[in-house]
Amino acid sequence: QVQLVESGGGLVQPGGSLRLSCAASGSIFSKSAMAWHRQAPGKQRELVASITSGGLTNYVDSVKGRFIISRDNAEKTVYVHLQMNSLKPEDTAVYYCNIFAVGRRASWGQGTQVTVSS
Repeated sequence: QVQLVESGGGLVQPGGSLRLSCAASGSIFSKSAMAWHRQAPGKQRELVASITSGGLTNYVDSVKGRFIISRDNAEKTVYVHLQMNSLKPEDTAVYYCNIFAVGRRASWGQGTQVTVSS
């Protein structure tokens, strides 16, 4: 069964940190590049960070130096993490993980809400 479950969001003050986790269950994920996306209110979903099956990473300019994406490949589940540091109010969004390649993505999970506010 293919499933994406995101967790770890919450309310944090500017300058704070959060660690998001995604459990991607299903054989399609183990050899796929994975990515974190986010969608702020009234805006389109945007790519935040990606990681290949071999561990190569890439980030959107707005999060470079602040966010770190990583992954752990278990037998039937891939865990993708996003360490978010020096958070800013503009990072407020619902965060989702999925396969990086548009044509191969699974159905989106429920996402996890990140709110950065004092």
